[in-house]
Amino acid sequence: MAKFVTDLTAAHRVFIARQKIYFVASAPHTGRVNLSPKGMDTFRVLSPTRVGYLDVTGSGNETAAHLLENGRLTLMMCSFDSAPLIFRIYAHGRSVQPTDADWTQLRPLFGPTLPGERQLILAEIESLQTSCGFGVPFFDYTGERSTLIDYAVKKGPAGMANFRAQHNRQSIDGLPAGLK
Repeated sequence: MAKFVTDLTAAHRVFIARQKIYFVASAPHTGRVNLSPKGMDTFRVLSPTRVGYLDVTGSGNETAAHLLENGRLTLMMCSFDSAPLIFRIYAHGRSVQPTDADWTQLRPLFGPTLPGERQLILAEIESLQTSCGFGVPFFDYTGERSTLIDYAVKKGPAGMANFRAQHNRQSIDGLPAGLK
């Protein structure tokens, strides 16, 4: 049976810290739902009611566009290796970019600099849901892919800025993503 709470507990924090992958879902009022897998140790618990992740440049920027339009965000993690569990965070989010005033204060909370980093996604928790996860299979973690980081290093800061200007300024449905 699904259980809802509003604050992260110590047990939630332990579960989150063990996860190697998480999923981010967002949607505009009209248009496509976006669901993206994330990794690279970019997720952070900031308080019992606030989480966030360091967003690295990718092929699109759907989450930022959807957050700019309506703020709705769902984050999900599930256990692939131990006791079954699905953990969802329902939140209201926003993007913080390197040109924003609070970047300097917030960015150090997300670990070492990553080539290609684009923005922080911050989420104010509205509710948390746990459910059984009995149907989630076992998987073994074998390591992170270096492809995205290698790509960003090869392109360099100017090349990544150009890529973002060409591919990350709006969603696939034409919504502005708010990149500066």
